[in-house]
Amino acid sequence: MKQYKFSYLVLFCVVAILTFTRCNLDPEYYSQTVPETFYDNEENVWQRFFRPFTHWRWYVAQDQNRWNLQELGTDEFCYPYRASDWVNGGENYNFHLHRFDPQSIGIYEGWRLFAMGVALAWDALEDLDEFVDFDAMGFSEGTKESMLNQQKALIASFYLDGLDLFGGVPLYTTTNSEILPRSTAEETFKFIEDLLLEAIPNLPLKTELGALENGGINRAAGAALLARLYFNANVYIGKEMFTETAKICEDIINGVYGSYELDARFQDTFGFNNEYSKEIIWTVPSANTKLETNGFYSHSLHYNSQYYFGNIEISDNHNGVCLQPSRKPNGQLYSEYKLGSPYEKFEDNDVRKKPYVYLGNGEYEGMFLVGEQVNPITGGICYGAREYRDTGKPLEIVDQIAYMSQIGTEYTVENVPNGYQYGEENSGVRLHKRSVLPNAEDKARQWDPDVPFIRLTEIYYTLAECEMRADNTQKAAELINTVRKRYFVDGDTDPNPVVPATLDKYRMLDEWLIEFLGEGRRRTDLVRWNAYVTEAWWDHTPTNDPNKNRFPLSERTMAGNNLLEQNPGYK
Repeated sequence: MKQYKFSYLVLFCVVAILTFTRCNLDPEYYSQTVPETFYDNEENVWQRFFRPFTHWRWYVAQDQNRWNLQELGTDEFCYPYRASDWVNGGENYNFHLHRFDPQSIGIYEGWRLFAMGVALAWDALEDLDEFVDFDAMGFSEGTKESMLNQQKALIASFYLDGLDLFGGVPLYTTTNSEILPRSTAEETFKFIEDLLLEAIPNLPLKTELGALENGGINRAAGAALLARLYFNANVYIGKEMFTETAKICEDIINGVYGSYELDARFQDTFGFNNEYSKEIIWTVPSANTKLETNGFYSHSLHYNSQYYFGNIEISDNHNGVCLQPSRKPNGQLYSEYKLGSPYEKFEDNDVRKKPYVYLGNGEYEGMFLVGEQVNPITGGICYGAREYRDTGKPLEIVDQIAYMSQIGTEYTVENVPNGYQYGEENSGVRLHKRSVLPNAEDKARQWDPDVPFIRLTEIYYTLAECEMRADNTQKAAELINTVRKRYFVDGDTDPNPVVPATLDKYRMLDEWLIEFLGEGRRRTDLVRWNAYVTEAWWDHTPTNDPNKNRFPLSERTMAGNNLLEQNPGYK
């Protein structure tokens, strides 16, 4: 932590010097640049406040490693081998098989980045508390309390990730601390709980429905974090807290923590004007996302997807992640697995199941790249670049992972190689849900969509599961169906609503999958239902090893702190 403090102060000095001299090329020297000479105007104070949020925004909305930890070992996504692409030394495949390696860069980054967020937030809190005279600078009453408590809630959010992924972690309360060993999971849980209980009453309250979100932490976001902590308490500390969770969720829905309601359309939550969503409780503002350039959704696009999108610029880091397949090479469903098959879990008349098409003026439909890749609006065609390069036909993305191009040559549909290691360029449906792309004509809107991190639907589903566990299956079904009905429009009705008689573990997990596909929470949901290490899905055999419900600490992490002890079951 001292190293973080020192590094950050050095960076802060550079930023401050550049700020003060940007209009004057003559050097001006200061005996002290940080922090005494920096906090001389409100803009600089707000910059200091938001610096930890900048890290958080990148961490939850753009960083590939965090998303991989929550999605790749589950029944939702995979990085199939595509010839020589995405082998990555076998790391992605090892996630799929739950062969978690302390040498994995992804596991190292999972620890480093939440810990870095903790350090940045404590550092900002200390500076704001010690060096800023809020009254003298003319800040409105309550601003200091709001800023400090938002930092506490942000720290709780980072620590909640650490607890979820690794168990007990070192608990720092200042950046001027000696290196600490790991605390127990129980101590970590209590630390997070105390931070949130202290912060929540002092967080800003959203009183206007659909008011602009700026990425800060309001009261409902703090309450939602506390609900997440309690919801998974049985996993974290062996204590069920579903009753406490339900009370928080009911209060959020009833407006106790601010003004929110479900959006009428999924595009209102994820689309180009979603900064005014009525549903989003905590968001990553669009100016900070740029997911298509560096984030995980660019990994799902085909090499030639820019032509489907009307020649809009996209990155080169393509054709990796996709949904796990619902169908075998012969077209039959993988009916032997209760989990997985994400694309087929959507009803055919669900408006989300349509292929993604940008309609213009910020409107679009669908959220999958699937089928023949011909854009019905622009006429743009995505052709194959590898196995299907010379066909002369548009690429057809299929809900299968196999050597499909070899059927009719040396293989039939009954014996063609299929599975994780047999992907082709068209293998696997691609999700296009967050940070969606326009066509080239509206290129200026490319970064418009915010990235929701907590939304009211999560509160509905959390409450539904709590009611289900309390045997109130009628209320649970009503809560879920309240959300589901918005996906069936123009006279369509839901052909498969949740009914109390069939609402069991698997239907509940299916509902979480359908609604939150790709939002970086699947592993947590599976672990809560004791399904992460006990259930089979496509090309995945369960380990039945409860130690795998937590990741190991990486060798690099432990080398940096010799007080740390490894999680059980790992060397």
